[in-house]
Amino acid sequence: MGHVLVLNASYEPLNITSWRRATVMVLKGKAEGLEHDPTLCLRPGLQRPTVIRLCQFVRVPFRPLPLTRRNLFHRDGHCCQYCGSLSERLSIDHVMPRSRGGAHAWENVTTACLRCNVHKGNRTPREAGMVLARQPRRPVSGPLFEARRQMAHGSHAEWAKYVSSWDAA
Repeated sequence: MGHVLVLNASYEPLNITSWRRATVMVLKGKAEGLEHDPTLCLRPGLQRPTVIRLCQFVRVPFRPLPLTRRNLFHRDGHCCQYCGSLSERLSIDHVMPRSRGGAHAWENVTTACLRCNVHKGNRTPREAGMVLARQPRRPVSGPLFEARRQMAHGSHAEWAKYVSSWDAA
């Protein structure tokens, strides 16, 4: 519960940091607190921040989000993209099988329950008579993706207005 969303001067999500680091940045004047946890006071007149905005714009180089099981399952909502099952036993499926030249890339992997993955086998979804719920694609950005994942776990509802405004961009 000690995570703080860090926004650039342009209100673009940059990072998620600890509340201690965020508090130091606010006290040093490098950031301003936009949202605070009303239940936690660090000292009189100083509440614990949950969203801060940097005072100076920071140019950050683009770093693609790594393709990991955790990130893939989050992107696909922890459900099978063929039958919609919310089974605990999910696996990674290559839409175009690797044995047939398919790459291990965001645009070619999806989550599938074991039953659907076995049924599809070494075929494309079309050949197997299966339909994907949505075409796989690369997530937009790392900080946005991470912030959405934190919000999906039921915490940090106050982040929604800062994250959702960048979803359309």
